Amino acid sequence: MSNPVFFAPAGSLDGMGPGSLFVLEGPEARHAVTVKRLAVGEAVDITDGAGARLTGNVAEVAQGTLSVTASAVEFEERPAVRLVLVQALAKGDRDELAIETATELGIDAVVPWQAERSIVRWKGDRAAKAHAKWESVVAAAAKQARRSWIPEVRPVVDTAALARAAGEADLAVILHEAAKNSLRTILERAALTGANDAPREVLLIVGPEGGISPKEVTRLSDAGAVTALLGNHVLRSSTAGPAAVVLASDILGRW
Repeated sequence: MSNPVFFAPAGSLDGMGPGSLFVLEGPEARHAVTVKRLAVGEAVDITDGAGARLTGNVAEVAQGTLSVTASAVEFEERPAVRLVLVQALAKGDRDELAIETATELGIDAVVPWQAERSIVRWKGDRAAKAHAKWESVVAAAAKQARRSWIPEVRPVVDTAALARAAGEADLAVILHEAAKNSLRTILERAALTGANDAPREVLLIVGPEGGISPKEVTRLSDAGAVTALLGNHVLRSSTAGPAAVVLASDILGRW
């Protein structure tokens, strides 16, 4: 069984090595001590959410702090081909369910999209609170999955901004039930691996409950995005993204 994981601030593991003593503080330490009730000698992993992971054993438990003696400190490189889920805002927390599951499955970043048919709207103070909620959701999912990287939650975009992002990406894929080519075919034809060592980025674009409007499909396609079919069935907004992450991870050799 893998060790429980707790997150430390980015960069806080710099300079650590075998034999180093790391002191975890704040909410994560309180969770480890009060909720998980870790005891001296138990194995644990501490990660900074940006690739660094310290593996060690609990040396001391105190009120609000957890001291860990490192046995190893490693750094996990980011994938050469990074998967980004562009998730349209959806009602009933279906968008949050989508990014939670996609994080557990290995997504590298998520982008909230204010689509034309999105019933949910991020405006004013609500936008900041909703964005913070998404960050909390992916952080918790990354912890559950024992990940070294916490996916980035990028700023919310409208369709105009998404079209610009699609034009800049190495590949932008609109998951659409009327597409002629499968997602597998699109990804295999793109030949994203092995061409060079530069990081590449694939956008997986998922619409809201009512689907992506024809006007949006045209605008994104004109910017360089391609449509792809994901299976023989119509999936919910909360299901399509995670399903695409699974397939793309297999094709790209990430799994």
